Amino acid sequence: MALFNFFYTLHVLASVVWVGGMFFAWMILRPVAAATLEGPTRLGLWAGIFPRFFAWVWLCLLTLPISGVAMLHLRYHGFDGAPRYVQAMMGLYVVMAALFLRVQGLQLPELRRAVDAQDWTRGAEAMTRIRRLVGINLLIGLAVIALASARPWF
Repeated sequence: MALFNFFYTLHVLASVVWVGGMFFAWMILRPVAAATLEGPTRLGLWAGIFPRFFAWVWLCLLTLPISGVAMLHLRYHGFDGAPRYVQAMMGLYVVMAALFLRVQGLQLPELRRAVDAQDWTRGAEAMTRIRRLVGINLLIGLAVIALASARPWF
């Protein structure tokens, strides 16, 4: 039981860091930055924030499946014995990871290139795509947390 609790704690912390970070960025930082900073300064700010936050997301991206699979085996003795909500959470993790990898691998480099070239139009377009993907990931992450908290019967 102590080992399960250890992995559960890691899992919850990783979820809070990733989803909480997206919530803060989307709901708090983004509106304030948009209201108080000029476009070039705002894009430079985001170009600096994302790599720092994404380092933490990478840690979460690794921690979640390790802790999840450990809990899966400790509690349900494998994937087949897990309730469907756990299986749904695993599937949604894959979707969230794919969206993050798209932002990290495609959109962030585009934003960085635009900021470095001082191409603010291209930077704003890249930021719009990042914002949409992060918003989608935030909604999925909140749904996963709600699913885990509710522990539905299915």
